[in-house]
Amino acid sequence: MSIQIARDLSTGSTDVNAGFQFEFECARCNARWRSPFKPYRMGQFTGFVSRFAFLIDGMRRAGRTSGAFADMGSRGAKESAMNAAVAEASARYVQCDACHRTVCQNCYDRDRNACLDCVESARASGGGSGGRGYAASAGGQAAAAGQGCPNCGSPGDGGRFCAECGFDMASTHKSCPGCGTMVARAARFCTDCGHAF
Repeated sequence: MSIQIARDLSTGSTDVNAGFQFEFECARCNARWRSPFKPYRMGQFTGFVSRFAFLIDGMRRAGRTSGAFADMGSRGAKESAMNAAVAEASARYVQCDACHRTVCQNCYDRDRNACLDCVESARASGGGSGGRGYAASAGGQAAAAGQGCPNCGSPGDGGRFCAECGFDMASTHKSCPGCGTMVARAARFCTDCGHAF
């Protein structure tokens, strides 16, 4: 299990400001941290060439060619930057074993391998005295709740993934189909482009 990225703040792969940056957020206290901006030099070069392509006829072809190379390389570069960001954020955030939410170190009980909400929930229901008992109890409650799928609306059977569309029921965020921004799972509209869910 790895921590989840709350928002992708990366800029276009063929822009003079091209680069990758990711934001992480605690699902409990909303503490946010952004990874350092990692410039994508090939994309920046392409953006620079594209801006001045109209001046010289031969530069248009060079702009299109460098743009194609930048687009090809951006996926691998972005994946590498994302892995580095997740590795760095792992010192600040943890994924709860019970509810699978990403929480900060202050909202996580290492002795019980669960976030403080799951620990409190298990304690209130009288579940276990330590270790994974808290995680198992809280996870069992989440599965027993059997809520409907927030993605397609079909009734839930308590599993982690929706049987109808495959949506991860344990995720705290969802990706906007319009612009790709990560938004809270309960959001009805995208915070960046206004797309309705």
